[in-house]
Amino acid sequence: MLYWMTQFADGGGIFNLFKYITFRAGCAFITALIFGFLFGRPLIDLLRRKQGKGQPIRDDGPQSHFSKAGTPTMGGLLILSALVFATLVWARLDNPYIWIVLLVTLAFGGIGFADDYAKVTKQNTKGVSSRIRMLLGLVIAGLATYAAASFHPAALTGQLALPIFKNALVNLGWFYVPFGMFVIVGSANAVNLTDGLDGLAIMPVMIAGATLGVIAYVVGNFNFAEYLGVHFVPGTGEILVFAAALFGAGLGFLWYNAPPAAVFMGDTGSLALGGALGAIAVCIKHEIVLAIVGGLFVVEALSVIIQVAYYKRTKKRIFLMAPIHHHFEKRGWAEPQIVIRFWIISLILAMLGLATLKVR
Repeated sequence: MLYWMTQFADGGGIFNLFKYITFRAGCAFITALIFGFLFGRPLIDLLRRKQGKGQPIRDDGPQSHFSKAGTPTMGGLLILSALVFATLVWARLDNPYIWIVLLVTLAFGGIGFADDYAKVTKQNTKGVSSRIRMLLGLVIAGLATYAAASFHPAALTGQLALPIFKNALVNLGWFYVPFGMFVIVGSANAVNLTDGLDGLAIMPVMIAGATLGVIAYVVGNFNFAEYLGVHFVPGTGEILVFAAALFGAGLGFLWYNAPPAAVFMGDTGSLALGGALGAIAVCIKHEIVLAIVGGLFVVEALSVIIQVAYYKRTKKRIFLMAPIHHHFEKRGWAEPQIVIRFWIISLILAMLGLATLKVR
């Protein structure tokens, strides 16, 4: 929104700074962070008063989780509020990719909010039907993918870009829309499955978001894209502002979510943030790189899929409990130990994802 102030820049001066994506991204980070610090505690107090018993705890979960009973959920409202506010203030609102990512984030956040509300009011862990959540997610993802493809350059429309291989494209044609739906919905649900320990999901989301933001900036800059041999997608550089706001909002939330958590992000946050990562990947044509950068989320989701499929076939379990972070809990790992080691893995995967820009 404040980009309009560049009209006062007559060849220089402080208003000229608003032209630069990097400057506005830095301001978006600070704005979201301060927003989180200012409104975090009042929101948590409000959620605690409204929810009473807080998020219900699974009966079959690790015993240590019963000590968390009464902790309020829907903390994702803090993340989304800070993220949306900072993005609207500092991003160019005439950029279609900003609106695609923002609307996907809010739409998936709405699905998560409905699920959290049902769990809290009914005091059980079932919430909204998984079929309804999946159907709504697919509709949102389909519309977002179609919109993103319509703004992509003609040479990239319906194409899947392959990392590492220079100028390598796979023509998916109309199948690109279902593919994009799979990326966005899969990302949303993978982050949702990862959100099971205090601070476990938010930091990897921040790391993945920051990494995709850097890639978006490179992809949206003709000179950088040409030098690195990646496909140039005009306008996507603005997504860096959104990614910076996400990082700031995430830090503000982590202040209250660090063990022992004062609030859980709930599906309101996890579905929204996962959907945001998927939408960014589709917009910048780096869907496969998302699987590398967000590899931790992929492993978490695969552990559930493998566990369910194997159990249905053999009535036995591969993991002590799925998702896989609960498996390590069952093996005696302390919660902070799991969380920090998973953060380290996320950082390593982010570096590998960034390396794909140079390895061509």
